[in-house]
Amino acid sequence: MTPFTVVIPARMASSRLPGKPLADIGGLPMVVRVAEQAAKSRSGRVLVATDHDDVRAACAAHGVEAVMTRADHASGTDRLAEVAAKLGLAADEVLVNVQGDEPLIDPALIDLLAGLLADGTAPMATLVHPLDRAEDMFNPNVVKAVVDRNGHALYFSRAPIPWARDAFSASTAALPAGLPVVRHIGMYAYRAGFLQDYARLAPAPLEQFESLEQLRALWYGHTIAVATVNEIPAPGVDTPEDLERVRQCFI
Repeated sequence: MTPFTVVIPARMASSRLPGKPLADIGGLPMVVRVAEQAAKSRSGRVLVATDHDDVRAACAAHGVEAVMTRADHASGTDRLAEVAAKLGLAADEVLVNVQGDEPLIDPALIDLLAGLLADGTAPMATLVHPLDRAEDMFNPNVVKAVVDRNGHALYFSRAPIPWARDAFSASTAALPAGLPVVRHIGMYAYRAGFLQDYARLAPAPLEQFESLEQLRALWYGHTIAVATVNEIPAPGVDTPEDLERVRQCFI
């Protein structure tokens, strides 16, 4: 596999868990745990993109490369565009965005995502997994995706898509057999050149209403390659309860 770069956005501002990147997990800051997992992938470089000097200092103390970025980015993708520009990456180089609150991330997923771009022509890629619970289908915090037969994204939404008209008119207690519904996994890979184009695009109405940054790419006609994984990835850390659960994995 052609070497790629993993970038871990880490912002200190979090309404549900203030200071999340520096939360202690088994004696190390969370962002350092994420970097350690990412380093187990086939990437040639792992770095943290942050807007806070305390995060940069914590990374330096543990030998993790960090890049300072602006604090006013509208999305993580915009933040990665600044990183790609600062690093002077060639247009065809691949970056993988790994969220800074995923200390249990499977390195194999990172490799899979990078390989989607290396093996195709799409400028952007992401992952999904099958969804089989009706309660998740109708949960707006669970992002659903519709993918075409060529493995390209048609749409992402917090709404229940695709809508099984006849089955759901009778009951929404269960998903009908064979409904091709998948849950989006919030990881992305990009070509560096595409990131510069993305950052110059005005936010799209769909992106703003759904609060889903990937919709900007679809709105302007870009292709997003999608791979389906069968196993549900380990959950990230959004709440204090999530943090305590993850801490138990490092005891």
